[in-house]
Amino acid sequence: MSLRLLLADDHPIFREGVRSLLISQPEVEVVAEVEDGAGAVEAVRAQQPDVVLLDVSMPGMNGLDATLRITTEAPSAKVLCLSMHSDRRFVDAALRSGARGYLLKDCALDELVSAIHAVVAGQIYVSPRLADVVLAGYRAKDGARSAINLLTPREREVLQLLAEGYSARQISERLHVSVKTVGTHREHLMQKLGTNSLAGLTKFAIREGLTTAEE
Repeated sequence: MSLRLLLADDHPIFREGVRSLLISQPEVEVVAEVEDGAGAVEAVRAQQPDVVLLDVSMPGMNGLDATLRITTEAPSAKVLCLSMHSDRRFVDAALRSGARGYLLKDCALDELVSAIHAVVAGQIYVSPRLADVVLAGYRAKDGARSAINLLTPREREVLQLLAEGYSARQISERLHVSVKTVGTHREHLMQKLGTNSLAGLTKFAIREGLTTAEE
């Protein structure tokens, strides 16, 4: 039986490379490719894949928020994050969002295939190279978690879009809320993150990997 896989990454060349490697595996069928988190959520609804292989940092809607949406709406789809970030915050955030695995982008094909089979079998897979990172996360005190955990999913969406240069009106149209609501979210973000400027919000979003925007 083939495993239906959806691939989400905002870099076409990387996507093409991963797809070429995966289709060489007789048991893996790549049913769709998308370039951002919102596209991943829509494609999961349409294709109902077994596995969603996605990047953590993507424009519009990042992989963490997409993971939360996917695992809420389609719990049978196993999300496997493939990222360049090895920092504990990203691994922790991905698993908290519902991902079943976390791999680094420079992993070997054998490891990627093993991870896919592991998550389909109901296991949690984290790259062995990140074992110490994950262990450090479990040893950390609860109060030491990043401020990102204080934000609601909608606040994270607004934060990412603000950091990527969208205006309040553009955000309201994209998220189907009023401009006033966007302003309220922005005020709450500044209060929670201890900043009074858009620059401060942008720096936080970049540091936490919510956006691919550059400072």
